[in-house]
Amino acid sequence: QVQLVESGGGLVQTGGSLRLSCAASGTTRSITSMAWYRQGPGQQRKWVATITDSGSTGYTNSVKGRFTISGDVAKNTVYLQMNSLKPTDTAVYYCNAYTTGKGYWGQGTQVTVSS
Repeated sequence: QVQLVESGGGLVQTGGSLRLSCAASGTTRSITSMAWYRQGPGQQRKWVATITDSGSTGYTNSVKGRFTISGDVAKNTVYLQMNSLKPTDTAVYYCNAYTTGKGYWGQGTQVTVSS
């Protein structure tokens, strides 16, 4: 089992920045990648960014150039630096850890961007 705890959400104005953190505990040696997802009001949960245990990263198009995922999967910590935030980025952000055949989720952290 893997437990994930996110932090760093909050309220920010358009154009502002926030940094989210996610720490994993438990059977972390089985984690092969970590990711961020978000779920806006009335929307499905959607993928935002991923970092693998080899350090490769990937982003959904809407955040490219504004968000940066970083951290160390082997050290069980991942971050999401969010710059130039827009009201459309408002969502609950969830950390995800993937092991072979199973994914784990954190409880989520609210990010609200005011116009």
